[in-house]
Amino acid sequence: MKKLVIYIPSIERGGVEKNLIYISNYFSKNNIDVYIVTANKDKKKSFHNKIKIICPKSTRWNNSSRLIKTLICLGLIITKLPLKNISILSFQSNVSAIILSKIFNIKIIIRLNTSINKYINNFIKMFFFKIIYSMSNIIIVNSLEFKNNLNKILKLNSIKIFNPIKNKNLNKKLKINYFENFNGIKILSIGRLTDQKNHITILKSLKILKKKKINFKFYLIGTGYKLNELKQYVKDQQLTEHVKFAGYKSNAQEYIRSSDLFVLSSKYEGLPNVLIEAQLQNVPIISSNCSTGPREILLNGKLGNLFKVGNYISLSEMIINFTKDKRDFLDKAKLAKKYLYRFDYEKNLSKYQNIINKIL
Repeated sequence: MKKLVIYIPSIERGGVEKNLIYISNYFSKNNIDVYIVTANKDKKKSFHNKIKIICPKSTRWNNSSRLIKTLICLGLIITKLPLKNISILSFQSNVSAIILSKIFNIKIIIRLNTSINKYINNFIKMFFFKIIYSMSNIIIVNSLEFKNNLNKILKLNSIKIFNPIKNKNLNKKLKINYFENFNGIKILSIGRLTDQKNHITILKSLKILKKKKINFKFYLIGTGYKLNELKQYVKDQQLTEHVKFAGYKSNAQEYIRSSDLFVLSSKYEGLPNVLIEAQLQNVPIISSNCSTGPREILLNGKLGNLFKVGNYISLSEMIINFTKDKRDFLDKAKLAKKYLYRFDYEKNLSKYQNIINKIL
């Protein structure tokens, strides 16, 4: 029996990792022999016990750079697995996985998670990635816009599979209300504290809200290298009473359910899970109109409000409008529930299953 090797050198905290867990656990329950190759030894508990984790013996590499982790994982595949009896599903560092697959004549599926606009910005990169990606057997993307961009920019075909989302039980009693005893507007954002997520745009908009004497609390869930920079901005703009850096939270759904408004400010995405999770909880959304994902999830503004990337003035105006009259925002949130079938857990995971069955 052929083995499916899921290649993800660095397992971090975000939407990609959540999809990794859903997909790999689904495969293992459907009679696929799954191996995960990663440099993160500390993530074993997240996966079904049938899944074999191929990782270093030590946790010393957990915080290493992506490059170091990639080199470690290439070595692990070569030394720990029977190369003639595997196929690869690459979640990350796709270039290295493709090169390895060509050297050893291994079938490979690559899953692109982030808009190619992030890294393909000149002719040389366009030529390079077109050649490399074309060497894969199958390319999977997670939005129609992503699929169209890949075809337009690199002339490559791909298969679109939306991110699978589990429908949480909204009837369960809220365990903790994280904004309890606060009567102003409760704003939430979730995402790694990196340049991509562009949280400074939200903080700049909150500065305007403060000047307008609007009563608000903003919770930011996530960790990352931008933390100190963002904290300094909050301090300099005297926003400390209004802004809470909550760090990583495994129970982020509870925060979403406690909030009045969810804001995404990214410069680019793939298909941001957090927007879908906010829709599951009936929370109104304001999102940057970045490539790719938000426009598709929100049906071009029908299911939530969109603002131009980096336009904090426009974002502040939308939040102010929300404080004045929530009806339009709440109507869009209510309508969003009717379109959640697009991200159905079983339907989308079965699409992955069909592809894997064919390649194995």
